[in-house]
Amino acid sequence: MKITPMQALWLALFITAGSPIAGKFTVGYMSPSFILLASTFTAWLLYIPWLCKNKMWGRLVDKDIHFRLSVMGLFGTALPFMLLLLALKWTTPSNSAILNQAESVYSLIFAFLFLGERPCLKQIIGTVMVAAGAVLILAVNGYTPMWKGDLLVLGTVWMFQVSHIAAKKLPADLSVDFITAARCFYGFLWSILLGFAALPFGMDITCKADLKAWAGLFYIAVFVYTVRNKFWYQAIRNMPLAKATAVILSYPVFTYILSVAVGFDSIQAYQIVGLVLALSGAYLVVLTKK
Repeated sequence: MKITPMQALWLALFITAGSPIAGKFTVGYMSPSFILLASTFTAWLLYIPWLCKNKMWGRLVDKDIHFRLSVMGLFGTALPFMLLLLALKWTTPSNSAILNQAESVYSLIFAFLFLGERPCLKQIIGTVMVAAGAVLILAVNGYTPMWKGDLLVLGTVWMFQVSHIAAKKLPADLSVDFITAARCFYGFLWSILLGFAALPFGMDITCKADLKAWAGLFYIAVFVYTVRNKFWYQAIRNMPLAKATAVILSYPVFTYILSVAVGFDSIQAYQIVGLVLALSGAYLVVLTKK
């Protein structure tokens, strides 16, 4: 059954909303290194039949695009998700989702530094609002273990912008399935390197038997790394990026509802205010036209 780009976008949004919840279920029983290795390997396995059927293995290492694909695997999957999973050891899914809105600020900064695009007044105001939402959450959780996770999220989300830049420079003839498969493939390769690199820092590759944790791992591998990415690329390649971004930005609202429903969060006034500030500011940054 064919779905429209907007339907694909909403499906991507709902899957994204569940990602921090699934991550929180897993980190209590599995190390971030194990989660990343197992999920990226599973996602890659799911695409092996497609790669074989369409004879696309050679394109994965094509000299004209393999560097960009590798950048997407490192900065779009392996490194940021390892750090975000680590952050969930200390912070809540809601805080993680809200602070992820800082990516819109990084987008503005990258556009200024590398593209020479100067922000307008509305975008500056939006940046201040996102920052205010982040500061509110950090101030409430200051000097607590949760603060460590919040800061780690803020220091990680810029990496997605590097991945987006690499993806935008890929040839237009590449299919959504190939881009998703390539991101899984290079994400897995980088996960192996990062897993071993993290060993000296006490991040062992370990797991324990727990049904909820394994269910969370399945969700990350199949839905987040495979299905969600395919829906996202289908949306942004067939509709204006600003429109797609405006819809996907609302996912923290659903994450917050889910997180409260499963008991990871309780309804807190500071989170609601921080969410409103961060979302409003992100919308101003993304949707403002010069």
